[in-house]
Amino acid sequence: MTTPPSPPSPLGAERTDGSSVRIGALVPLTRPGWIEAGQHLLAGLELAVREVNDAGGIAGRPLELVVRDTAADPQRAAAAVDELARLGVAAVAGEYHSVVARAAAARADTLGLPFLCSSAVLDALTEQPTEWVARLSPPQSRGWQVYADFLLAAGHSRIAVATQPSVYWASGTRILRDYLAPRGGTVTELDMSALDATAVCDGLADDGATALLLLVGHPEPAVSIVRSVRRDSRLAEIMIGAPAGQPEFAEWATLLGDDSAAIPFLRYLPERLTPLGVRVEKALREQLTEAPSFVAFEGYDTVAVLAEVLRSNGADRARTSESWPRVAVEGTRGQIQFSRTPGISVWQWAGTPIQVVDRDPAEPKRFRNLHTG
Repeated sequence: MTTPPSPPSPLGAERTDGSSVRIGALVPLTRPGWIEAGQHLLAGLELAVREVNDAGGIAGRPLELVVRDTAADPQRAAAAVDELARLGVAAVAGEYHSVVARAAAARADTLGLPFLCSSAVLDALTEQPTEWVARLSPPQSRGWQVYADFLLAAGHSRIAVATQPSVYWASGTRILRDYLAPRGGTVTELDMSALDATAVCDGLADDGATALLLLVGHPEPAVSIVRSVRRDSRLAEIMIGAPAGQPEFAEWATLLGDDSAAIPFLRYLPERLTPLGVRVEKALREQLTEAPSFVAFEGYDTVAVLAEVLRSNGADRARTSESWPRVAVEGTRGQIQFSRTPGISVWQWAGTPIQVVDRDPAEPKRFRNLHTG
């Protein structure tokens, strides 16, 4: 059961008779949000809710998803959390964009509303340690250090990053620089608020970097940068990378064609899905009419965890937040358990699988696993 997305509504605009157990879902479904990521996240959430209800719901009560479109807007996300709290949801789930998830997490912490973050990786999801927030995706520091290991193993120590002003991109740049510097690596920043794609090519040619990382938005300016670099004979040997995962979704291949391939990125999947994951992959493929991204699996796992918590503890918010350290749920990508990770302010699934993959130049719809973290 799903309540369709809508803009935040005033107090009292929606009522529930208490027959269902409600989970709020935050997803980017309109621009400037990454719409395709939001669609895959929502597909995973919805599939899991249907399966929970087919199996009898939560102690006989149907599970209901109350969806709110964040549109990659932190203020809109915070307002949605306020609304969902008033509507009596047992917990909030989802969100893809890290800066948006940070705003939602802060509000959920203030309100005492459990929030299971599906996809956002920013280490500092909350300013202070909180008992109310847990996360399935790995912290950015862990994933991007895996990516840095891949770069070094592939012979790339002189790195350029095309970046835009953002807490998320700045954090990524800092992680790469701090990790690479002691290992003989360097990171040069190309500020896309002052440069166009042509100027990026000139900067790369002058710098001598062997790899360019796209720490920028999708589709633009990422697509324009790729096209310009691919067509510049001076840069024929440079590797383009995208640790944030822009090439994961079909739109990337549609926009760039053959240029979409051989651009390594992070994805949070194991080498082999669990038996549950194999079944879910088939169902998601039918639902999406395309191969599901790792974000769709994150959505499914989010509801799988919350459903187990709600079955065990009821819909009481405080009991839900107290249950994070006791979670042990078989997800699509492995056994999910939460712990306190040094430097991370929320309950963290420490075992999230991490891969560096790219699209195969011989067949851009197929992914190659280049490195496992």
